[in-house]
Amino acid sequence: MTLSKNSDRDNLSCELFPQIQPFSTNFLSTKDGHRIYYEQCGNPSGVPVIVFHGGPGAGCNPNMRRYFDPNHYRIILFDQRGCGKSKPHASIINNTTWHLLDDIESIRKNLKIKRFFIFGGSWGSALALIYSQKFPNNVLGLVLRGVFTMTQSELDWFYSEGGASLFWPEKWQDFTDIIPPNERNNLIEAYRKRLFDKSKEVREKFAISWTIWENSLATIRSPEVPSNPPATYALAFSRIENHYFVNKGFLGEDEQILTNMHKLENIPGTIIQGRYDMVCPPVTAFRIHKAWQKSKLILKNFAGHAMTEPDITRALLKATEEFKDYI
Repeated sequence: MTLSKNSDRDNLSCELFPQIQPFSTNFLSTKDGHRIYYEQCGNPSGVPVIVFHGGPGAGCNPNMRRYFDPNHYRIILFDQRGCGKSKPHASIINNTTWHLLDDIESIRKNLKIKRFFIFGGSWGSALALIYSQKFPNNVLGLVLRGVFTMTQSELDWFYSEGGASLFWPEKWQDFTDIIPPNERNNLIEAYRKRLFDKSKEVREKFAISWTIWENSLATIRSPEVPSNPPATYALAFSRIENHYFVNKGFLGEDEQILTNMHKLENIPGTIIQGRYDMVCPPVTAFRIHKAWQKSKLILKNFAGHAMTEPDITRALLKATEEFKDYI
């Protein structure tokens, strides 16, 4: 892939575009009982770009609107099933990767969009790749960050002894000590039991613990994450994420995303990855890049996982500016 190289853009600051408000908000009512929140910002006649948030279960936030020039882009954000403003809150019923693809297609058709750019990070990068493999003709290009592909090795890195735990032993101890020793060989399953416990107190305690473990490892240079996330947010984030992890993303095989990268042969993409990403190690981004001829991999040496890391923010802004010229 050839994208424009502009020396001015190489020196971009990590200051986001100004705050903006949606010019349109709506809910998609599905036939299986969900109401999906989606919004549009920026230029109604601009190039469409849709944001796939992480988690699963994290929801969108207003700052995600600010990674795009609002004079150029028609910016679409939506909260995936069960999180953010979508309802029912924290629900895992009829909530799979394939339901999400149906929702994205319904939003695209409702907005009368033929093709759009996709901007996704973490789980959002996995969803972006899966969607693009199923609907390549709908995709203008991809900007991905902190690449994740829902493989067992990635889950083991983060939820088993000997991976991320080696770098964050004190946080790992907090995460594991509340689980009985005889259940620690499968922490995803052990947490699942408690995240869906009958007791509200138990559900919230383990939802907050699950959320703190991940959020604590997401940054190395951006501001510290709250040590006690709101229970409402934590419940959606932990329950939906755990549900997807227990079911391996509802994918047919362990490396399904990597195996199907040939389907993106005509789609350009930029991959932005922190060298010290403790949530999604860089090897995954590297493997996806090697299997994707039209991709460009940008490794930022002093950055972790979060899009708020200064070098990650700067690279994402540069990528969305470069795609303006590409189109």
